[in-house]
Amino acid sequence: MSCIALLTDFGTEDWFVGTMKGVIASINPKAHVIDLCHDIPPGDIRSGAFGLLASYPYFPRGTIFVAVVDPGVGGPREALLAEAHGRHFIGPDNGLLSYALAGGPPGTGGARHHASALKPASPDAVGRIRVIENPAYRLPDAGSTFHGRDVFAPAAAHLSLGKTMGSFGKRKEDFQELAFPVPYKLRGTVSGEIVHVDRFGNAITNLTPRDLEGVPGKSAAKGLILKVRGKAFPLAGFYAQAALGKPLSVPGSSGFLELSVNGGNAARKFGLKRGDTVKLA
Repeated sequence: MSCIALLTDFGTEDWFVGTMKGVIASINPKAHVIDLCHDIPPGDIRSGAFGLLASYPYFPRGTIFVAVVDPGVGGPREALLAEAHGRHFIGPDNGLLSYALAGGPPGTGGARHHASALKPASPDAVGRIRVIENPAYRLPDAGSTFHGRDVFAPAAAHLSLGKTMGSFGKRKEDFQELAFPVPYKLRGTVSGEIVHVDRFGNAITNLTPRDLEGVPGKSAAKGLILKVRGKAFPLAGFYAQAALGKPLSVPGSSGFLELSVNGGNAARKFGLKRGDTVKLA
């Protein structure tokens, strides 16, 4: 029995997430539903895409991910069902699924999501992609404002019962992709950028420890430092290697280097935001 993992920007104050679970339970009472995250900032497709990228390798093969961050709900974008890396991904065709689809097969150890691996993904490289258009796998009289309930949840439930991908709708030959920034080396340094800020204020970059290797005149033995907005973040192995309240950079749990403050909020303290340039000093 496949598990169904839910990622949304719905929050938990309203009935939206619970209703999606109710739809799934009505179709497949034995479905194993996991709440991955429901606090993606409203409409923030890139945050949702990064959340899928960072988490999908830790779920068993066969997991069905239902991702709903969908500011264009009711518009012309299509509803997708994709198969990649031994898992299924369901959501709107707005780029939300693209980081995970292009992320490559799950590996082991740190830095499994090296940024250079996040290249545009063709349908052939991903696997199979279908448009969810069969009315038998949607709720009757599906509306235009809550496709999480009316389209994506029932599709996941039917898929968990063993329905074939081909029965959901036509093959999709392309899909909306979000460009993932790739680090580059220039004039004896490495440049990247912040791609996500978590709730603790850690600014996650697109750099990995591997990106810092082989830079002339730079080595871990000399003490590597990342700089952003003129502030230095010395590379450390864990948060407590810096004094309380002091900045540092660490290899984060997603495999990317993150800019942090021991016991504090780096994003708030230094005004860090997604898109800020990060360089090896």
